[in-house]
Formats: sequence, structure tokens, C-alpha cells
Amino acid sequence: MDNLKLFTTSELNLVLKKRPKETKLGEHIVLLPNFNDIYEQLLKLDVTYVVFGIKEDIGVFSNYGNAGTSNAWDATKNIFLNTQSNAHTYAKKIAILGSLEFPKYQELLNQLDQNNKKDIAKTRKKVTKIDEAVSYLVSQIVSAGKIPIIIGGGHNNAYGNIKGTSLALKKSINAINFDAHHDFRAEEGRHSGNGFSYAYAEGFLKYYFIFGLHENYTSDTIFKTLERLKAIQYNTFESMMVRGEKCFDAEMEKANEHISSKHFGLEIDCDAIQNVPSSAMTPSGFSVNKARAFVNYFGKQEHVSYLHICEAAPTRETETQVGKLISYLITDFIRAHESI
Repeated sequence: MDNLKLFTTSELNLVLKKRPKETKLGEHIVLLPNFNDIYEQLLKLDVTYVVFGIKEDIGVFSNYGNAGTSNAWDATKNIFLNTQSNAHTYAKKIAILGSLEFPKYQELLNQLDQNNKKDIAKTRKKVTKIDEAVSYLVSQIVSAGKIPIIIGGGHNNAYGNIKGTSLALKKSINAINFDAHHDFRAEEGRHSGNGFSYAYAEGFLKYYFIFGLHENYTSDTIFKTLERLKAIQYNTFESMMVRGEKCFDAEMEKANEHISSKHFGLEIDCDAIQNVPSSAMTPSGFSVNKARAFVNYFGKQEHVSYLHICEAAPTRETETQVGKLISYLITDFIRAHESI
């Protein structure tokens, strides 16, 4: 794959911070030796989870969001690989693949203007190319019987995750999205706000649940669309956390009933978590611990097929905190799934 940069032993050694009488997760994870037939290599590996990053801001730019999501993978791997290796972290069950990178597209962003419709049209065409790379890689991982854990980039990559998983399983899948936004915008050219609508229209997505939708940022048109489509259910952040009309735990059970009867993707948008640097950072959102509880709950479901953590946009000042957050979510997911 032209866009895939494998994570190497030499890179791992640069990242690892070893200490006497301790072992870090990075000392026990599996790396792939080369690009040759990733599917065949994964098929032979005794691992369950395949972690990779996506380093891109194109989808977010195309949706008029703030750049920085391309930084999430590097922030995460530096923390994740230095997590303690113990009975709770299952290091030997994990393979680190590397990252999908699009340097030419990233360079292009420096020359474009979000207020220029022609520039937006250009980047939306590039998003379709990213879709191809993501869906192909995810399909290879799922076909090999592994669970992809996808880190970074914009929520445009939900489309590739859903399509790739659907193609590998040869059937449509469901999805649950922990998000302040619906990402079910019009099919107006690909961007971070319409990954689920495209996947639904093309038959890769069957049932969809949006968990924690913000009422202030959802149009009346979208609310009417969501009400009309029986395959889609949602709740709002305000109904649970502000007005107390609904219970967080009961709503997780309701969402689970909607999506877990068949294979489903678990999507976590960092925009939903309060004060996390992201493409649409919010001062009012779920706590980190609520996000962790959510990942734990759905990670325990038999049919969960992948985990995607996206939209985090760390700066140099916040990269450690963002890396810790995403590392917590990854280990929570693995811990939960290993408990099945």
C-alpha cells in the first residue's frame, strides 16, 4: 500500500522509555516485518487487535473544521507504547501496524482557503482517495479475523471503516457513534460530516445509533430526517446530562439493542468529550470517565468489529494529555473485549 508507513523496530526503540524492574507494552507488542501481503501476515499472527493511525486533516478541512487531527496518532503511540505491560493490558494480543499517511494532501492544505468553494471541492475529491486506502486496509485486517483499532484523522474515516468491514464480512454492518454531531450530512462530496450518510446510502451501514447528539448543533432538517429513518436512532446530550430525562446507563442498553444483533463498529469522536482539543472542541460534553465507561460497555459486546477514535487535534502543549486519553480508551476497549 502506497500510503501505509509500517511502524518499525527502530522507531519503537526511539519511543520506548525503559525502566528497571518494569516492562512496557511496547516491549511485547507485535510488528509486521514488511509490506508484503498484509492479510497473509496477519492471518498467521496470534494477535486479536491491530492498531494503526491515520494522519490526515483533509476530511475536517473539507467540512470547515479546525485542522490538527493528523497529529493524534503520533501523540497516542508515544504514550500507548509506554503503558505498563501487565495482566490488565494484554500486550501480546496487540499488533502495531503503522499509519496511513497522505503528505501531498497535507501540503496542499497550506495553499487552500476554506472560504473558497473550488478549494473545498478539491479537498473533497481527495477524501475519496483516503476512503479507498482506509477501506482496503480495514478489509484486510477484518478478513484476517482481527479487530482494527483506528486512531486519528477526521470522522470522514468512519466511511472507510464501515465499508472495509462490510466488504470483509460480505454484508452490511451497524454502527454506534459517541458524538456531539450526527455526521449524516448531505452527500455533497466527501468530508468529515457525512461518512455515515454515504455508508448508509451505499448499503454498507444498516442500523446506526448516535449517542449524545448536541441539540444546539443539529438542524431541524436533520432531526426530521433522523425521525423518518427507522434504521437510525439517537439520544441527545442534554436529555441525559442536563435535563436528566434519560439515564446514561439505560441509554447504552437501548443503543445496544438497536445495533448489537449483528457486527457493528464502535466510533468515538473526541468532540463529544469536554475540553478535549479537537476539530470542534466543546466546553460542555461528556466527561472522560463517561467516555471510558461507554467504550468498556460496548467493548464487551460479542459483535463489536472495530474501534475508531477520531477528531482529537492535539497541539504541542496538549499532546501528552491527548495521548493519555486515547491510550486509556484503547486499553479499556481491549480489557473489556478480553473479558467476554
